[in-house]
Amino acid sequence: MIYKNFQDLKLSALGMGAMRLPVIDGDDSKIDEAAAREMVAYAMEQGVNYYDTAWGYHDGNSELVLGRALKEYPRDRFYLATKFPGYDLSNMTKGASRTPRQRWSF
Repeated sequence: MIYKNFQDLKLSALGMGAMRLPVIDGDDSKIDEAAAREMVAYAMEQGVNYYDTAWGYHDGNSELVLGRALKEYPRDRFYLATKFPGYDLSNMTKGASRTPRQRWSF
């Protein structure tokens, strides 16, 4: 893996985005968690240390699944980025109701 210096971090040149994880029965909100874990394991084996997700991916489930998959690895082995669509003020009330279930303990 090629790594790039970013401020004081050493990030893999390739990252893994979690916008389009495998789903069950074509339902975007039902992520195939076993397949997603395999993807994360493969990425880790290849040296990927940068992972990206967002609040809105897979109806909010991308953050949860990626968090559970990454929990299997030491916290100092990866960097995790997420996003919240604050530009759309209608998301503010939706986000408040989701926040507690999307807190991870790494």
